[in-house]
Amino acid sequence: MHVADHLPLDELRARADAEGDKRLFLRLRAVYLAAAGLTAPEVAAALGPSRRAIRRWVARYNAEGPDALGDRPRPGQPTLLREPDVDRFRARLEAGPTPADGVCTLRGRDVRAILRAEFGVAYSMPGVYPPLHRLGYSCLDPRPRHPRSDPAAREEFEKKSPD
Repeated sequence: MHVADHLPLDELRARADAEGDKRLFLRLRAVYLAAAGLTAPEVAAALGPSRRAIRRWVARYNAEGPDALGDRPRPGQPTLLREPDVDRFRARLEAGPTPADGVCTLRGRDVRAILRAEFGVAYSMPGVYPPLHRLGYSCLDPRPRHPRSDPAAREEFEKKSPD
C-alpha cells in the first residue's frame, strides 16, 4: 500500500502517540503502520478496524495530508437552538428559576418551557436533554431550596439534632 511522504515516519509516530483524540490516534497509527510497510489486512488485524477503513484513511492521508484524518461533519438534524442564543440560554440556566417560572428548581419540562417562550424553539421532552448535555449540564440537580428558607436556622437545627 502506497503512503505519501507528507511526514517522516518518526514524526508520524510521534504525532500519533501525542494525540489525545482516540479516533485520530487510531487513524494516525494506521497510516504509520502502513507507511512502515504493513498491508491493510495486517494493519486491520493489529488495530481492529476493517481493511476498507484502513485503505480509506490512507487515501485521505495521501490526498490531503495528516490534517485530513480528523473527524468530518456528520449528517444529522441540526440543533434547533441557534449559535448566537447558546450563551444567552446558558446564562438563563445559570441564573436559576425566576418567580415567573413558578418553581424552585428547573426540571426538563421547565427548560422546555423556557426554550419555547424565550427562544422560540420547540423541543420534545426527550429532545431537551441533548442540548443540556452539550452545554455540560446533567440531569442530576442538587436538592432544591425554598426561596424563603433560613440558612442560619437550618445550621442551628443541624447542630442540635442528634447524629
